[in-house]
Amino acid sequence: MKLLFDRISRECSRNITQRYSTSFSLGIRFLSEELRDPIYSIYGFVRLADEIVDSFEGYRQAEMLKKTPGRCF
Repeated sequence: MKLLFDRISRECSRNITQRYSTSFSLGIRFLSEELRDPIYSIYGFVRLADEIVDSFEGYRQAEMLKKTPGRCF
């Protein structure tokens, strides 16, 4: 199960990065392959947190941020 979770998490982070920033995604391709997944993961996490802060005014943002890590919507 852990391997499945890890694979899905990587795919989710890559998908978030590609959908939110085509130029950043393109730049990642120029890096060595061993760096790509970690960078996608960082971007995916930060992008979701930033989206909650920027786009969910009127919602319980603090609660949403506590639930975000490790989840793919």
